[in-house]
Amino acid sequence: MKVLVTGSAGFIGFHLVEKLIRKGYEVIGLDNLNDYYDVNLKYARLRESGISNEAKSWNKLIQSNVHAGYVFIRMNLEDKYAINYLFQRQEFDCVINLAAQAGVRYSLENPDVYLQSNVIGFHNILEACRNFPVKHLLFASSSSVYGDSTDVPFSEKANVDKPVSLYAATKKSNELMAYTYSHLYGIPTTGLRFFTVYGPWGRPDMAMALFTERILKGEAIKVFNEGKLSRDFTYVSDIVEGIQKVIDHPNSSVNDPYQLLNIGNNSPVQLMDFIQAIEKITKRKALLDFQPMQDGDVHQTWADVSALMSITGYQPKVSIEEGIQAYVNWFQEYYTVV
Repeated sequence: MKVLVTGSAGFIGFHLVEKLIRKGYEVIGLDNLNDYYDVNLKYARLRESGISNEAKSWNKLIQSNVHAGYVFIRMNLEDKYAINYLFQRQEFDCVINLAAQAGVRYSLENPDVYLQSNVIGFHNILEACRNFPVKHLLFASSSSVYGDSTDVPFSEKANVDKPVSLYAATKKSNELMAYTYSHLYGIPTTGLRFFTVYGPWGRPDMAMALFTERILKGEAIKVFNEGKLSRDFTYVSDIVEGIQKVIDHPNSSVNDPYQLLNIGNNSPVQLMDFIQAIEKITKRKALLDFQPMQDGDVHQTWADVSALMSITGYQPKVSIEEGIQAYVNWFQEYYTVV
């Protein structure tokens, strides 16, 4: 099976590519390598997968020197002509769209880039899947679509009409756009709502990285809403396991071959407990700088994963302690922190 993974130099995309290659899939990875965060981390992920610095060139297929079944191309989703040409030439069986402008807080300050990447870019993927049919389109949504809901655990059946950030609004729009294309053109489509993904090679703007770095350096960490927050932290290997399982389980409905599924740990952790777990593993005491609630933030996330479990047998395996230990080990090696 030939699979396109967009956002393949990103955190989840990198791990998914490695997973799919080990499972015997033929993978083409696509990423625009933007500088939202340190692009050197993206190039380092690519090198781990055998992609050379030729990846800096635009619209050029680069063969991995580690994996025979992996090819990378640098491309913008907003480039409709290039996307259509790629689909026409490659004849993908499955498309997994992880590419997006990430970051809830960043969306408050830079809204335009979210519309370009998350809406226009995703529309180009939908059009390409329409014009060059695929067996299954999977796309990344987010737990942020649930807004600041108090109805937990979050179910796919819940109303999600009150996003509290533009990032969340673009993800909700993706779900609506994907449903429409699936309904009109019979594209088997699955939207995946990810819940607070963490693990090695993670983004440096996420709490896991910010907390670990500052605790190790003896610097204060910002703790919002005085720590009265909880998150359904989900280790990245559990996320990519769930994605891989969904590939072979599209909705088989003739009229509406569309489904939405949560992927999470189904076990929320209080923020202060999360910090204490990092303290225990690093053997360092955190300096806490308590801050008020931030605009665009939510008090809690908690995934109901019963639908995903029923369809695929998904079962998260990595405990928060195991996940943090693995992350800290990677962080200290990658950033050579002692």
